[in-house]
Amino acid sequence: MTTLSAHIRATLTLGLPLIGGMLAQIAITLTDTVMMGWYGVPELAAVALGGSYFHVVLILGMGFGLAVMPMVAAAAANYDRRQVRRITRMGLWIALIFSALVLPLFWFSGAILLALGQSEIIAGMTQSYLRIAGFGIAPAVVMTMLRSHLSALDHARVVLWATLAGAGLNAGLNWILIFGNLGAPELGIAGAAYASVGTQALIALILALHAGLHRDLRQDTLFARFWRPDWEAFAQVFRLGWPIALTLLSESGLFMATMVMMGWLGPNPLAAHGIALQICSATFMVHIGLSQAATVRAGRAWGRGDQAGLRLAAFAALILSGGMVGLTILAFVLIPEPLIGLFLDPADPLRPEIIAMGVSLLLVAALFQLADAGQVMALGLLRGAQDTRMPMIYALVSYWGLGLPAAWVIGFPLGYGGPGIWAGLVVGLAFAGGLMMARFWRGPARMTGGAAPA
Repeated sequence: MTTLSAHIRATLTLGLPLIGGMLAQIAITLTDTVMMGWYGVPELAAVALGGSYFHVVLILGMGFGLAVMPMVAAAAANYDRRQVRRITRMGLWIALIFSALVLPLFWFSGAILLALGQSEIIAGMTQSYLRIAGFGIAPAVVMTMLRSHLSALDHARVVLWATLAGAGLNAGLNWILIFGNLGAPELGIAGAAYASVGTQALIALILALHAGLHRDLRQDTLFARFWRPDWEAFAQVFRLGWPIALTLLSESGLFMATMVMMGWLGPNPLAAHGIALQICSATFMVHIGLSQAATVRAGRAWGRGDQAGLRLAAFAALILSGGMVGLTILAFVLIPEPLIGLFLDPADPLRPEIIAMGVSLLLVAALFQLADAGQVMALGLLRGAQDTRMPMIYALVSYWGLGLPAAWVIGFPLGYGGPGIWAGLVVGLAFAGGLMMARFWRGPARMTGGAAPA
């Protein structure tokens, strides 16, 4: 495979199921947001805040799952199925240990949110949601590990179908449990939480059955003698994974911090922020899917020491991502009102105010599409080359040293409110994207391969 067009086709072949799976995953959160918007604005604000809180915790566990992806891809490129099994199995160990350790963060979330300046009512409602939804953290992290394992072995389609099944289950359970349909009790935000846990458990189960029973994967005996530790492989996954986890946490934490700032402005700006963020997340899933495809393809090239293949894989992924950026900017600029309106009850008296706020946020979001896509694509390529520590430092400096202070200054002292807070996101993401892209093209893209840069 020597031409750019061939690499684009190969990236699409791998990336489309991953994109579909990521879109189906975000559809689960979108369903929660839409249905809670129909149920009530305070409940919508609580679920939006709770969803962001859950995601910040989940993102730490996802870092170790994303470490599994390039390691499995490199081992598979060298036909080392024993290493494939060792890496994924210890990744699952890390997932289960992590899930047990973070449960208290959900149970005592109300006190944490109060300390972050949220109102007592919103903090209490959010805690009620998270005390149930928090039990979904284990299947959610396990799902991430198995998704990475299967994607690296060219079994990404099952990820798509499993996530679509989960999205369908989530929509049905939400409709029944939130509103009390089909004779069920009306549970409101608790119903959304129960639906989320059931959905995550279903997806994890489908992926586990496929990984253990599919004829092409049965040879890996992934779950045989699962209780036996392999501390060498455990350490390998942990060493590569913790910088990824902190990188993701720094970005996700930046978005969570902006959610907290929006909460200082009141429940209506917080609801508008939650809606706009859901829309941005939906479009961003395309870039994440392409980034994961880039990680797998870069990981294989890196494992083989194929520098030319690594560079072509990068060009292919960046071209595809750039095309999506252009389409997204057009949508955010031309049709922001209909996009925001999808999430609100037409009869809600607060609808015009929230739509106006959401439109102003989407117009700012159009500005950071290129920066956000650039940084996630650079991260995917760097992970493929197993280069994770310097990107972590870049992320911490960009998001917390620059982006968060900019969001506060523009939003509050300068008086621009919600759009100003989002402008701070643009600053942090653009700086991070520039640093990480330079890191890839000056580092792994110029090397022969086989070892991560220092």
